[in-house]
Amino acid sequence: MNKRTTTAALIAAALLTLTACEGTDTSSGNDSKTGRGNSSEPSQGSNDKADTSNDTTKAETASLPNMTGKGLQSAQDQAQEAGFYSLTSHDALGRGRMQAFDRNWKVCSQTPKAGEHSTDTKVDFATVKLEEDCPAKDEGAAPEAAGGTMPDFKGKAVKVARQSLDASTSITVNDASGQDRMVLMESNWKVCSQEPAAGAKLDGRPVTLTAVKFEESC
Repeated sequence: MNKRTTTAALIAAALLTLTACEGTDTSSGNDSKTGRGNSSEPSQGSNDKADTSNDTTKAETASLPNMTGKGLQSAQDQAQEAGFYSLTSHDALGRGRMQAFDRNWKVCSQTPKAGEHSTDTKVDFATVKLEEDCPAKDEGAAPEAAGGTMPDFKGKAVKVARQSLDASTSITVNDASGQDRMVLMESNWKVCSQEPAAGAKLDGRPVTLTAVKFEESC
C-alpha cells in the first residue's frame, strides 16, 4: 500500500469517528435548552401551600385559679402551674411601687377573673404589701398622662404625679412638714399641695409639689 492510499484510509477513519461522536447524546436524557431533569423546582403536581394540619402554635385553654388573698409569689407559681406564663402585677393603692420582693406582697384582685381562659392571656395581679389592707377599689396599674391640663395630685404618690407629667416638665418637691427632708423614695410620699392648681394649663410650666410620708398628715 502506497503512502497516498494510507493517508486516504486515515482520513476516512477520522470522519467515521466524528460522525459517531455527533450522534451520541451526552445530556443523560435532559433537554439542554430547558434544563428539565436537572431542575430543582417542584413538579406541577406538588402542593405549593404549607401543610397546616399539624399547626401546634394555637394557644390552649386552661382554668385560671382565684388568687385573691394569696401571696404574690404563690399566686404566680400557681398561675404558671395552670399553664399561664404571661404574668404582671401592680400596686393596688396607686402609689406606683414596684413588687421587687414578691413574697412581701399579697393579691387583692386579678385580671382576668378566675375561670377558663386562653393560656396566652396576660394575667395582672393588683397587690398591696402584706401589712396593708386592700383598697375598696383598685387604683390602677399605671397613671394617666396629664396632657395639657394640671391634674389634681393631692393625696396621690409623688411618684405617680411625676409619671403623669410630661418627661420634660421641671418638678420641685418640698417636705410639707417643715423638716426639710429629702424626698428620696417618691412612692412613699403623698402630695399635700401643688402649683399650678388642678385644672390650670401646663404648657411647659414648672410644677412645685409639697409632700409628707403616707403615714403622716399634711
